Amino acid sequence: MTGFTVALVLVVAAAGLLRWRRPAWYWLTFGVALAALRVLVRYASVMDACGLTVPPARWRLALARVTNRPVPESRPPRILRLRPTRTGLVLRLGLRPGQDAFDVAAASDRLRHSFSMYGVTSRELRSGVVEVRMTGYDVLKRVQMPAKLDTRPMRVPVALREDGSVHYRDYRAVPHALTLGATESGKSVYQRNLVAGLAPMDVALVGIDCKQGVELFPLARRFSALADNPDTAAELLDALVSRMGAVYQLIRAEQRVTADVPDAEIAADIWDLPEHLRPVPVVVLVDEVAELALFASKDEEKRRDRIITALVRLAQLGRAAGIYLEICGQRFGSELGKGITMLRAQLTGRTAHRVNDETSANMAFGDISPDAVLAAIQIPAEIRGLAIAGDSTGGWHRIRAPHTSLRQTTNTCNRHADRTPELPELAPFRPRLTSSCEAPVPLSKTAPASA
Repeated sequence: MTGFTVALVLVVAAAGLLRWRRPAWYWLTFGVALAALRVLVRYASVMDACGLTVPPARWRLALARVTNRPVPESRPPRILRLRPTRTGLVLRLGLRPGQDAFDVAAASDRLRHSFSMYGVTSRELRSGVVEVRMTGYDVLKRVQMPAKLDTRPMRVPVALREDGSVHYRDYRAVPHALTLGATESGKSVYQRNLVAGLAPMDVALVGIDCKQGVELFPLARRFSALADNPDTAAELLDALVSRMGAVYQLIRAEQRVTADVPDAEIAADIWDLPEHLRPVPVVVLVDEVAELALFASKDEEKRRDRIITALVRLAQLGRAAGIYLEICGQRFGSELGKGITMLRAQLTGRTAHRVNDETSANMAFGDISPDAVLAAIQIPAEIRGLAIAGDSTGGWHRIRAPHTSLRQTTNTCNRHADRTPELPELAPFRPRLTSSCEAPVPLSKTAPASA
């Protein structure tokens, strides 16, 4: 008995230590079994307390009355499947007649307390079937991406969601996106994860960094074009608009709209073209969009209008030509001038880190979801990298990207530098690299030369 007691104390102490220091390990060793048992034991009473039950059918009441049996109890949703994951439990429920997926979503917070879980979210899979994802610990406190990721062309895993699933940046589903974040909010880390995920793919990266290139120039070996000031950015965007027109001419020539060509083979964008004719897709990263929209003179105002017009054209027409925009900024509001709200309307994906004012959060999510705006302005300053991600459908999630240093991203870009395509339209903007012992060379053709 003494040996058993000592062993039990050691197990309890180990479980407590793991829960404190390594919650992920605790969940995989002890938490998942205890949580599954707790859900199964409490399920009926919890559903009844949360108002997620329906009265018994009339025929069952009539049968109980005829046979003189007790009145049947109210019925909760059926458990179709209970699946443990590395971060929690996934409960698939079959709704009873008269129940709605919104009822489960509205009771998520009560389910979290009743089942003693860290977080509970729900989504409707199909009519009558709801998936409830429960997390056993704070997965965003120490982000650990799963070893197995569902990577596809133009689909990049960039962060972890609060329900334990992976947040992907899928350019073919959401071609253009807006990313906001104040200084030290984690926006740069999010951008580094994005570049590191795109580096191994067959894609051309184009950067516009008006901070003299300090954010994107270390990654220059993987970039086909870089601009470090608004003047060069205007010329670079004009070149991209010209490339877009040339790609459309290619698609037009290869559409093959004849009676004997199947509908599935008629080309409408670059992904419908044969692989040997398909132009390389281009991802344009704008590091600070406000610098492109500010002006202090008439000449700068003309340049500003030229830049915003080109961005709006690329956002409206670039998807089919394989040109995708990733607009980043600390501040994004209507005071940046005409065309800004038109540009925002074309940016389907929205990600907001901690912002300094509610107006920026409204620009990101005001036309999508008021709840997302409230969640964005409540992000604490001490948790860098925490963000709200949403899209035009109204859905949103809390996400956090794993910390990636500039050195790690630079190494990834250098390792895949051989994948950098040389695009003739963008050749004048190809960054020129020098060793540290040589004199510095201007990043772009319009940058002032060093003395």
